Amino acid sequence: MGLIYLDTCLLVYAIEGHPEFGARVLEALSAEPPGRYAITPLVKLECLAAPMRTGNLVLQQYYEQALEQLVLLPMTDEVFVQGARLRARFGIKTPDALHLAAAQHHGCSALWTHDERLVAAAHGLAVNVLAAPAGSARPR
Repeated sequence: MGLIYLDTCLLVYAIEGHPEFGARVLEALSAEPPGRYAITPLVKLECLAAPMRTGNLVLQQYYEQALEQLVLLPMTDEVFVQGARLRARFGIKTPDALHLAAAQHHGCSALWTHDERLVAAAHGLAVNVLAAPAGSARPR
């Protein structure tokens, strides 16, 4: 069992208690041990930008504490080059290309997301964990 890379949107839903998706993301995350989930500094940037922009120090601290519980994967030059390949080939946005490239580079067993464009570009690595009804089995 390898690491599961978490796309930013899932963490935002869980941490900010999204009314439709927050509980479902938390349910999916509870299916695996905490040490199995991974992020990159890009996820940190995306999560922290909004609370920093609005000056919401409580939310910022909440994010920082939650993110510390996850495995932090480095973003090497190889990740950026692979990200460029993915962006060129599939036309996905730069952050999505980098998320996918990082998951591939580090040999993650899955990339959990809610973005169907990322799922399409990932050829089986990315899984929309919110596509299945709440309470159903989660991909591993």
